[in-house]
Amino acid sequence: MVEAAVMGAGAWGTALAKVLADAGNGVTLWTRRAELAEEINATHRNPFYLEDTLLPERIRATSDPAEALDGACTVLLGVPSQTMRGNLEQWKHLIGADATLVSLAKGIELDTLMRMSQVVVQVTGADPARVAVVSGPNLAKEVADEQPAATVVACTDSGRAVALQRAFSTPYFRPYTNADVVGAEIGGACKNVIALACGMAAGVGLGENTSAAIITRGLAEIMRLGIALGAKGATLAGLAGVGDLVATCTSPRSRNRSFGERLGLGGSMDSALHAAEGHVAEGVTSCQSVLALASSYDVEMPLTDAVHQVCHRGLSVKEAVMLLLGRSTKPE
Repeated sequence: MVEAAVMGAGAWGTALAKVLADAGNGVTLWTRRAELAEEINATHRNPFYLEDTLLPERIRATSDPAEALDGACTVLLGVPSQTMRGNLEQWKHLIGADATLVSLAKGIELDTLMRMSQVVVQVTGADPARVAVVSGPNLAKEVADEQPAATVVACTDSGRAVALQRAFSTPYFRPYTNADVVGAEIGGACKNVIALACGMAAGVGLGENTSAAIITRGLAEIMRLGIALGAKGATLAGLAGVGDLVATCTSPRSRNRSFGERLGLGGSMDSALHAAEGHVAEGVTSCQSVLALASSYDVEMPLTDAVHQVCHRGLSVKEAVMLLLGRSTKPE
């Protein structure tokens, strides 16, 4: 049993808080809003995310970060990638000196082009061996519904990885350990962009052949970038790569795929954002930082570039499709 703090009560943070509690751990769930913490404690439900899920009574919610982090030996960071740095600046003095820090965010920081584990290390001063990443084909609603799922716990410290594996293990949630933090993070950050492309293609009426091609060629460009950064190909061919990519690109529950589909149907960025109730799909931001990171390593990512042009340069989805089809032919 561990004492865990889950910092962020979004869908994925809430789902993982449930997993930890179901595995027998003590869990404190931090949320920005005091009224939400009160609601969770009173009803054992999160009315904003996964509202149909009854949460275990052992989950205690609070809006006080000091209370959440007090005594926590495992800290799950469930805030969006672009706000990770700012939140950690406020929390770093509250985190235990040997606590394991677990990033749940999937993205590359815009200004620095850092992966989330790098941001955590830079802000907190923690040894990189204390920082882990959880990534895989894990749609929050399905995990909360206790549908069988698997994930990757990536950490360079094998002892911490195994401890986290035990903390997350339930009859419905199976964690695998991996030492390749870079691969897990690159797979997680890039798949959201490819899911936008799959959604866009579906929105303009293209079918399964196109979807399969986007997923496969998307994986090829993810692997090019990952390997350039030192990731292992086997990681990107596993749960944190192919697995996460397939789930995010094909599920109607995927925020990124759904956002892309609205754009493909002819919606503007503003209208797609409105339909998503103000929640920006992570890939909309990630396509900028992933493309910049790829450029700095001279890695070609045509699908990511096309998504970037649609989301930030005003290119229509149909024009983006024609741009990709018009590329020069070459060996696979």
